[in-house]
Amino acid sequence: MGAITYGLLIAEAAVARRIVGQPHGLNGPKSDGVYGDYPGEPIRMVVLGDSTSVGLGMTDPDDTPAVVIARGLSAVAERPVRLDVVGLSGAASADLDVQVDRAIEARVEVAVIFVGANDVTTATLPARAVRHLQKTVRRLRDAGAEVVVGTCPDLGTVRPIAQPLRWVTRRWSRQLAAAQTVAVVEAGGRTVAFADLLGPEFATNPAEMFGPDRFHPSARGYLQAAYAVLPSVCAALGLWPGPEPVRVEGSQYLLAAMAVEEPGTEVIATHVAGRAVGPHGRWAALLRRRPGPMTSG
Repeated sequence: MGAITYGLLIAEAAVARRIVGQPHGLNGPKSDGVYGDYPGEPIRMVVLGDSTSVGLGMTDPDDTPAVVIARGLSAVAERPVRLDVVGLSGAASADLDVQVDRAIEARVEVAVIFVGANDVTTATLPARAVRHLQKTVRRLRDAGAEVVVGTCPDLGTVRPIAQPLRWVTRRWSRQLAAAQTVAVVEAGGRTVAFADLLGPEFATNPAEMFGPDRFHPSARGYLQAAYAVLPSVCAALGLWPGPEPVRVEGSQYLLAAMAVEEPGTEVIATHVAGRAVGPHGRWAALLRRRPGPMTSG
């Protein structure tokens, strides 16, 4: 039975790849530059990761999540933002080392990382993937940068993937996202849960939220990704002007498991009674933010 099930999964994966097809281009539109018509020294932001980080499938840089976040950060800070996108389509966590080198060369102040989907599609063990991610976060933190990681999305919402492969990828995606949360918090960064590809909109409106390849997000889908991450980027720099988020404190392991079920939640390290570590591991805080609507304008 095990061999039959494995063979079925391999066959379904091959069918899914044929159905998905090819998006526009290989690495997204060029989006490096300075954003925001404000005076002052630009905030240096770098975006690292996989095809989501570069906005694969888009032809206009303004539709990529990196540019949306940069413009939003500029508006909140009332300062320009110098954006460098060093992500690469197809990158997994093991490919982040070279990207970190480029980010440090850019004297990054805040780094945004989207990674994990390719670790799932290449069947990389979560423990191995998160070791590379944790090393990346630590290097960026040692360089003085704030770090925000969008955790692995739930690939079980991708329509070309049929059952039982969909169930397997859903479970693997969420296990990886929880492990990423623990590793990033331990390294001094913060995570934003992408959960089921940023919420039920992807499941209920796939024609609008996914692009032509039915795997990568559409412009609206990328906007939703940026919308989820922007508050945490601003908060990392002490700039978020919105209301105080609903805060839950507890073990990082418990909060990591909670976060993968709640799209858009943020997890950061915290102290309880003056201590960073409790009886069940490092203390963390889960933040449920409720920002107002965002538009692409």
